[in-house]
Amino acid sequence: MYLSNLRALSAHSIRAQHQCGKLTTVPIPQDSPELPKLQNEAPLYKGKSYEQITALRKTFLTPNVTSYYKKPILIHKGKMQWLYDHEGKRYLDMFGGIVTVSVGHCHPKVNAALEEQLHTLWHTTNIYMHPKVHEYAEKLVAKMPGDLKNVYFVNSGSEANDLAMMIARLYTGNTDIISFRNAYHGASPYTMGLTAHSTWRYPLSGVSNGIQHVMNPDPYSGLWGGKHCRDSPVQTTRDCACREQDCCASDMYYDQLEQTFKYSLPRGKVAAMFAESIQGVGGSVQYPKSYLKRAAELVRANGGLFVADEVQSGFGRTGDHYWGFQGHDVLPDIVTMAKGIGNGFPIGAVVTSRKIAEVLTQALHFNTFGGNPLASAVGMAVLDVIDEEALQKNSLEVGTYMLKGLERLRDKHDIIGDVRGKGLMIGVELVADKNTRRHLSAPHFVDIWEMCKDMGVLFGRGGLNANVLRIKPPMCIGTTDADYALAVIDYCCEQHMKKRKRGCRR
Repeated sequence: MYLSNLRALSAHSIRAQHQCGKLTTVPIPQDSPELPKLQNEAPLYKGKSYEQITALRKTFLTPNVTSYYKKPILIHKGKMQWLYDHEGKRYLDMFGGIVTVSVGHCHPKVNAALEEQLHTLWHTTNIYMHPKVHEYAEKLVAKMPGDLKNVYFVNSGSEANDLAMMIARLYTGNTDIISFRNAYHGASPYTMGLTAHSTWRYPLSGVSNGIQHVMNPDPYSGLWGGKHCRDSPVQTTRDCACREQDCCASDMYYDQLEQTFKYSLPRGKVAAMFAESIQGVGGSVQYPKSYLKRAAELVRANGGLFVADEVQSGFGRTGDHYWGFQGHDVLPDIVTMAKGIGNGFPIGAVVTSRKIAEVLTQALHFNTFGGNPLASAVGMAVLDVIDEEALQKNSLEVGTYMLKGLERLRDKHDIIGDVRGKGLMIGVELVADKNTRRHLSAPHFVDIWEMCKDMGVLFGRGGLNANVLRIKPPMCIGTTDADYALAVIDYCCEQHMKKRKRGCRR
């Protein structure tokens, strides 16, 4: 077990923020977890100094480009699940470049496919034919169920959702689109309307025209839900009246969705409903069982299309299925994807049926870089690696192993309120009070998060209150990596509580 994976680290210290309003330095004791050993030596960094890079960033990048951590990490090398900074320090990447690195940093097969294409053809755009985009389209849609057999390639998740919004409105003749509160579907001017996180929205007129944000069906922090509601190896400890096969919470949230159709939509008509299979930026939130299937049926009954946003949950990450929507027993009308599709290379896609795709012939529509030879070569290699290395199975096995370990930590630590997810799409919600589920304040969350980083583990941060550890690593990680990440979370939670108790006694 991970708790036995302990030893003394070389002398260094953790900068702990906000201990009674003061910045202090806390030495790491001798019982801290051990970073798994590797044969490879840290690669030598030969670029500009940390200070020079920091100055360039402040001078030439727009001020909204922010960094994780009080002292941002200068990463210069990646190899599978590992990242290296300019000083040669190694980090276990448990966030995968914002759920983007699917098969591993600089995976040799993906690198080789890109390098081969670099020497053959970079770019022509699709006004001419080149073989790769056609070969890739055939390979990608072979992974799709039903009549989802037509694909349009773009460069990002925002572009994919932009296009899906337009297609849905053209195809149905309706304007209004539904998304969940707490959803994230992009930050472009068009998709910002779908995104229901105030922290990601600018005060611009017209952004939300025709967008309805409905109640988020969250079994942990929503109005209804509890310990029988989620399709996850780990359930919330919250009590509810639901039975394992009969979710009352699903009924209650569905009733709220029906109210939106009754009161807020013109004649009850809708163009589309967008839903992530598991909410990503929102903090790995899962819906009650059967909810999404019933919601899709309601949308279609009122003239709309169901759009599955698989930007973060696709390509085997949830373990049980290749696509997250399959875990909800839903066949979407449109599927959008990006991030893991290219293992970090900029590529995205919209997949739909031929019948729906034909609406794009009403006018010219063109994407300069979508499906370019380089991206197509990378995309095919990623699909091959997922199959050849059984990464979907690995996501299921290692993800379930980690979820069960996190469940034990939740039962041990008062500040871990909820553990949720499937496969390697996991969230750990930190709270100030387990009974009220009040979120852990930013200074306390940052203290734990920074300690994890200093001990060599990189987690994401999510949820509206930014109090959720987002665990979405490259799908190549093993149980040894999971053990270390678990040990670090355990250790950092303990150290944080000890500091808080010491501070209270002063």
